[in-house]
Amino acid sequence: MTGSARALATAADPGAALRIAEEVVRLAERAGVTEAEALVVSGESALTRFANSEVHQNVASSEVSVSLRVAKGRRVAVSSSGRTDAEGLRALVERAAAIAAYVEELEDWAGLPEPDGVPEAVEAAWSDATAGATPELRADGARAVIAAAEVQGVTAFGSFATDAEAFAVANSKGVRAAERRTTSQLLTVSMGPDHGTGYAEECSVDATAIDAAALGRESAQRARASANPVDIEPGDYPVVLDRYAVVDLLDMLGYLGFSALAVAEDRSFFEAGKQVASPLVTITDDGRDPAGLPVGFDAEGVAKQRLALLDRGVCRDLAFDARTASRAGRHSTGHGLPAPNPYGPFPTNMAMAAGDATTEDLIGGLERGLLVTRFHYTNPVYPKRVVITGMTRDGTFLVEGGRIVGPVRNLRFTMSYLDALAGVEAVSRDRRCLRGLLGGSVVPAVRLSSFSFTGATRAG
Repeated sequence: MTGSARALATAADPGAALRIAEEVVRLAERAGVTEAEALVVSGESALTRFANSEVHQNVASSEVSVSLRVAKGRRVAVSSSGRTDAEGLRALVERAAAIAAYVEELEDWAGLPEPDGVPEAVEAAWSDATAGATPELRADGARAVIAAAEVQGVTAFGSFATDAEAFAVANSKGVRAAERRTTSQLLTVSMGPDHGTGYAEECSVDATAIDAAALGRESAQRARASANPVDIEPGDYPVVLDRYAVVDLLDMLGYLGFSALAVAEDRSFFEAGKQVASPLVTITDDGRDPAGLPVGFDAEGVAKQRLALLDRGVCRDLAFDARTASRAGRHSTGHGLPAPNPYGPFPTNMAMAAGDATTEDLIGGLERGLLVTRFHYTNPVYPKRVVITGMTRDGTFLVEGGRIVGPVRNLRFTMSYLDALAGVEAVSRDRRCLRGLLGGSVVPAVRLSSFSFTGATRAG
């Protein structure tokens, strides 16, 4: 193991992180606060970039973050620091206590979470291979992508990232939680002649489980196939969405709908027992699912619960943190984000259940429609109906008679993702872990009966 790899593994020490969190809580209690909660995240991140089919940069950083939330009655304050020495921790506590003396009271403050046993660390959240990943390992992955691009006569761009961290939470009520986590992500964009572009990505706890050569071939072949795109009239088309587009559907549903705060504020589509999607659509959130990027507990030290968000298209459950749970008379589901957090809880380990179709089956079911690789620059238009606007990117193809005819120019769309999921006709058996807006998601490809495209883009 190289020096940098040893440093990465050593920095991700959950025991050391928990001791810091406990010391911060002790100092805060001595300062006279009513309640205190410390979150410590330490570790090292490394990234190897490649552009114009050349590895051109390797960077690494080792960081620690200490966040303290204190309450004086109903006055709640948060302060954070990157220092872990005695003087730095004392200063952190002094700042938080001083802020708490002046902020307004929170009428609905119900206190920090009570301990409910010790959250069990998820062993599947850690990989020694990722913790020990060297620049050479990441460069080898990049070179495999580049070699695949050269075969197709296109140019490769992208990055290969590895992260190892310790995550620890302690509070004045006795909550104690600590674990170590690793993640890795390889993504690549291929660019070819005549406006051809392609994309591929995969995330994993174990960096050595990512098949860089396969991702390179996927992206490069798509770039080659998407050259010389033609115009197509906007309108409603049956579509096959590749996994890179499906992850955006889950992100937007999680961000806009599966949050207890969004429901409490009447911003969500969610209504328990209501059918909002096809019976082929089941979406869960499970922090212990080894297919994704597992975590055992949230930023409040509460164990992650498995949630059935949509069960065969029917709304079942929501993500709660301590504050929204107290409002609803429930227990937190372990979906609290680091304070201060005005956005409420979100599902961060979503997965859509696999179907039984192959990619060929999905495309073969289109008499005349479109194959979409991924979406780009998506934004909510009408949050309660999850109406989203955006555009296609990196490979949009016309399908006729169940066969790909050729590439078309990227299209703009405005579409309710709820309506899209209501029209799911088939789901692939193959799924992939991708990094989305809210965390790692495990997603299949899907075929939809209709998707609304409202215009064309100028670029290919």
